[in-house]
Amino acid sequence: MADPNPLLSQAGSEEPEAAPPLTEGKRKGPTLDDTIEHCIGDFGWTQILQITLVSFAWFFDAHQIFISIFTDAEPKWSCINSNFSSSCNENSNLCRLPRESWSWDFPASTSIISEWSLECAGSIITGLPESAFFSGSLVGGFALASLADSALGRKNMLVLSILLMSLTGVLTALSTNVWMYAGLRFIAGFWRAPLGASALVLATELVGKKWREKVGIIGFIFFSVGFLALPLIAFLLQGSSWRLIYLWTCVPSMFYSIVVFFVVQESPRWLFVKGRKDEFAETLRSIAAPANRSSLTQSFFGRCAQWEEKKQETDIFSALKILVEKGWSCRRLLAVMVVGFGHGIIYYGMPLGLGNLSFNLYLSVTLNALSEFPASFVAFILIGKLDRKGSILGLSLLSGVCSVCCVFVRWKVLQIALELTSFSSACTAFDIVSIYTLELFPTCVRNSAVAMVRQALVLGGALGSVLVAVGRKRGLLLSYGVFGFIISICGLFVVCLPETRGRVLCDTMEEEERKNAAFDRIYCA
Repeated sequence: MADPNPLLSQAGSEEPEAAPPLTEGKRKGPTLDDTIEHCIGDFGWTQILQITLVSFAWFFDAHQIFISIFTDAEPKWSCINSNFSSSCNENSNLCRLPRESWSWDFPASTSIISEWSLECAGSIITGLPESAFFSGSLVGGFALASLADSALGRKNMLVLSILLMSLTGVLTALSTNVWMYAGLRFIAGFWRAPLGASALVLATELVGKKWREKVGIIGFIFFSVGFLALPLIAFLLQGSSWRLIYLWTCVPSMFYSIVVFFVVQESPRWLFVKGRKDEFAETLRSIAAPANRSSLTQSFFGRCAQWEEKKQETDIFSALKILVEKGWSCRRLLAVMVVGFGHGIIYYGMPLGLGNLSFNLYLSVTLNALSEFPASFVAFILIGKLDRKGSILGLSLLSGVCSVCCVFVRWKVLQIALELTSFSSACTAFDIVSIYTLELFPTCVRNSAVAMVRQALVLGGALGSVLVAVGRKRGLLLSYGVFGFIISICGLFVVCLPETRGRVLCDTMEEEERKNAAFDRIYCA
């Protein structure tokens, strides 16, 4: 006769082996990880909807990161038939020509450069909006990193981030000068800072161990789609005001944030760690596969109530304090942040520097966006078959070598091929780094740790944008050459981290500390 409650029977039979001692005795009943695995380990349609909605946030994140490639670009210009035409040609310095001798090929409203007459303003002024965006991301990352772990949770932090980022983007379209524009870009960067970390952590905590790795890659695929959609939007609006690009990308994301708020569930792991067990039980019931849903009885959750209670911090920065106070977690965080920094140099620097390669801007951006699809596919394959450390190290070195080779190759086709190889390798490596980071840290600090690594990525992007500006004036060695050197050196720091492939996620610092004390004592002392 079939067991009328297979979940309880299975959980009860495995419990003595699965539940290690925590204090003075042993837990009675299923562990937190057992419960989540049994309830949501089977991937159902409800989870597919939840994961798809959460991961789609990356689509809009890509728009805001790379939108300045088109809105802040210097438009093409041509000499006009006038008395000054003899002194005007395509190689002339625009700032030394009389204004009557040339004109923009498109209406001045197509770019902030032409609309506000910034063609001779210098790289500091023209690069100010992009620098302000990255600066805002850095400040916002540090200021908001803990909120998803402490007060707001993953879902509310995601909704707030998207909504305020989008609203600021709409207001950016109303800018009247470069200073107002740069200020609003700073605010947009501030609010988008926690978006990626919240989306990644929430998506992976809504599924069981079997699907965690692959679900994490879905967000990166949506980011690639968003990156690819951007040049299409810009091309369709070619000749129109740059303000329309902001409206077409930001208004839909505002409506998207509302859908997420009403449809997506909070992370069950976070709910339990914060002591909200009633919401935890309701969330599991709502997202569990149909075959397991009938097994989630009151008696089952009554057994879950015997799990060890944890004292919760009320300080919004408590998660960051815990990360820093523990020596092993601080060392681990610094090492993975260095790795993220190196990949940020390539990830943001190369797309921003595509104009330096004398390739058609729309075509080169499209090729880079397309290269993220095979990068995500390779990450999808490697994440379940190869060790994290070896994959990251190998891809980092490949990206570095190809970036350096771009400096010495003069054949344009080979140069763009090397650039695409370097960029896609860095993308694949960072996809794996993101999954690796959430596996390195327990639930109570996981979102903060992922957010800090993404901060390092943005910091690398900020340096990359500076190197692009320098390379535009002094040659590719100071941009692509430095890119390759930095990512190669930073990738080596992965050797100071433990391997995590196939391991179970921990929920408290104590669990993580016990599991990795031996490794940290030997390799990271």
